[in-house]
Amino acid sequence: MNTARKLETFTQDSQPKNKGFWKRINNIKVGVIPLPLYVLLALIVYGAAVYNELPPDMIGGFAIIMVMGMLLGDLGLKIPILKDIGGPAILSLLVPSVLVFYNVLNPASMEAVTTLMKTSNFLYLYISCLVAGSILGMNRKVLIQGFTRMFVPLVLGTLAAVAAGVAVGTLFGYGAKHTFFYIVVPIIGGGIGEGILPLSLAYSQILGSSAESFVSQMIPAAVIGNIVAIVCAGLMKRLGEKKPELTGNGVLVKTKGGDRISEETNINKPVDFSLMGAGLLIACSFFIFGGLAHKFLGIPGPVLMIVAATLVKCLQVMPAKMEQGAYHMYKFISTSLTWPLMVGLGILYIPLEDVVKIVTPGYVVVCAAVVIAMVATGYFVGKMMKMHPVDAAIVTGCHSGLGGTGDVAILSASNRMSLMPFAQVATRLGGASTVILATLLMKLLGV
Repeated sequence: MNTARKLETFTQDSQPKNKGFWKRINNIKVGVIPLPLYVLLALIVYGAAVYNELPPDMIGGFAIIMVMGMLLGDLGLKIPILKDIGGPAILSLLVPSVLVFYNVLNPASMEAVTTLMKTSNFLYLYISCLVAGSILGMNRKVLIQGFTRMFVPLVLGTLAAVAAGVAVGTLFGYGAKHTFFYIVVPIIGGGIGEGILPLSLAYSQILGSSAESFVSQMIPAAVIGNIVAIVCAGLMKRLGEKKPELTGNGVLVKTKGGDRISEETNINKPVDFSLMGAGLLIACSFFIFGGLAHKFLGIPGPVLMIVAATLVKCLQVMPAKMEQGAYHMYKFISTSLTWPLMVGLGILYIPLEDVVKIVTPGYVVVCAAVVIAMVATGYFVGKMMKMHPVDAAIVTGCHSGLGGTGDVAILSASNRMSLMPFAQVATRLGGASTVILATLLMKLLGV
């Protein structure tokens, strides 16, 4: 009897302890997923990749970037110091790039991610949803004022960036022409696809060398500039948290009586999943319209997409329910898929090997000077123009990012995805203008 009672007492005592242990473990989360479930899901994906059973399509690609993105984004939010300078964006971009550099990711994983990011063009789907949803869900007055005012800090910031970059580059012995054409211009050229590749073709035609040689010279500057812009965005976010009067938390322009961003918007409306489906169609249609109009107008498709969405909002021709659906689709995409998207970008678009080849401390300082000059100019000019200086600085800094890739990383580091339309204008129009002017100057001067 005594033995039976002892056994029963031991069982009763151990059950609460076991339950308490599992409860504590389940309370540890990676993103929103309990740790045990995350480990199980990660092992399934890892096992499929190792045994070459990972689907080489969107399913496999999403599995890889979601598993890595949730973990790296969560770590970036928790690591001291790093969390205050855009940690999730930095880790999500650089860690996958390092894994590719050391051949840690096997061919099955690379094929799946490549299919998702390049064949299926997930980046542009993401940007389309963000642009359409954020514009259609925005206060109309704030939208109009934002677009009309942002060009002044953008132009002045670009001039300041060129001056600072050339001056610092000359101090480090790079020469004014080399610094301008091979360091400054790649940083503010609008990214790899929209900036560096057209520039490399133009440079090769003018100078008679292969385009590939120019790409390898320019990519490191663009990558380093993007990283510095991410850090600056994280610091701006931190400044806004310490001094709330300096930021609109994703609103660019100050208006009387507050920004009224919640008026005429769908921020507090209940989510309707059928409307979200309509919102997805609307976002895709805006992107397709941009590509179609590009055929006749010659203006970059993403820019035309933004113009079309802005006109639709300003003229108030879109039914309110459809605006609601587009806005909630934007919220879903930006909340759930930002860090995973950046993992995909880090795997495919951040070539660490090219960066390592020509990077020196002086080279990094020159790149940093370009970006810091641009962000600082955006801050002070925005302040003088009755814009929220923190948000103006972040949007201006997007001109020094890796195109759409950089916009996503910079805005996610500052937690201001609602600024995507303004960031896209800064990147696309600023980048296209830079490419055209740099090509004309190259023809006149040569290097």
